[in-house]
Amino acid sequence: MSRRCAVSGKGPMVGNNVSHAKNRTKRRFLPNLRTVKVTLEDGTSRKIRISAKELRTLKKQS
Repeated sequence: MSRRCAVSGKGPMVGNNVSHAKNRTKRRFLPNLRTVKVTLEDGTSRKIRISAKELRTLKKQS
């Protein structure tokens, strides 16, 4: 399973770990994904992986 939000498409970002001596090594920033069961309009339910920010937005809209 990919680390990607089903709603927004948000995925991992790339950056650097920076030490006190300013040594830089690559790192990944992973999205805050949650597995949620969502009820669709036709009455069926389905599990999707969604970022915490999008989950907040969906709860706010409903």
